[in-house]
Amino acid sequence: MRQKRAKSYRKQMLVYNHTFKFREPYQVLVDDQLVLDCYKSSFDLVKGLKRTLQAEVKVMITQCCMQALYAYGNQEAIDIAKGFERRRCNHPPKDPLPPQKCLDDVVNVNGNNKHRYVVASQDLNIRRSLRKIPGVPLIHLSRSVMVMEPLSDASARISAKVEESKLFKGLNDPKVGSLDTSTNDKSMISKVLKKGKKGPSCPNPLSMKKKTVKDISRKENGSAKRKIETVDNEIKTDSQVMIKSKRRRKHKSGTKNDAGQGSSGSYGSNGIEA
Repeated sequence: MRQKRAKSYRKQMLVYNHTFKFREPYQVLVDDQLVLDCYKSSFDLVKGLKRTLQAEVKVMITQCCMQALYAYGNQEAIDIAKGFERRRCNHPPKDPLPPQKCLDDVVNVNGNNKHRYVVASQDLNIRRSLRKIPGVPLIHLSRSVMVMEPLSDASARISAKVEESKLFKGLNDPKVGSLDTSTNDKSMISKVLKKGKKGPSCPNPLSMKKKTVKDISRKENGSAKRKIETVDNEIKTDSQVMIKSKRRRKHKSGTKNDAGQGSSGSYGSNGIEA
């Protein structure tokens, strides 16, 4: 399958997943004509459906479609269909309905695809009638190539409504965004307000680096070196203070001795030293 076609099919299935709640494995209903055409062209039906939907599938066939296959009398096609899961359509096997009416009754439940079936059919009338039901993916075989039809108008209309409701929900919607503070239910108001608050997140404890024995020993050695340096600095400052004080004492004692010698000299009557 080409890349562009695969991308478009993936987008279509995302619409069915988000809007109509489809889930894997997808339930695929096949009709009698598709089984016959796959047998004639030697096409692997299960692998083709997996490749087209790009997911696991659960292939199913109704009892009325099996009765239509029995009417053709092709034993090889019947053996292929017997390997699929049988879907109970609650129609009597002795008086089966045509495949178109049978599939319409199984898929269309009150105007909706309640059981979320993917329909793979070669009958154009079946696909035409199922396009009116929203949320029904349609697949057919064209020249040994499995083709998924684009979104029908009914499905596109509902998808647009859902997207529009998402756009206008919240603060833009007065019913959803506004908060009636006149009510006495304070607990509901506090819950709504708490949901909006987001504080700073703490770091992940698993991502934080743990302290090892080497780091602890390094810290202890560093603290011991700092203590030794502070003690050395204190000793140096004390020794410098002691040296300065000794110098001051010597200077003071020298000045006193010089002053005593000058006063003890003898002078004559004329003021001349004897």
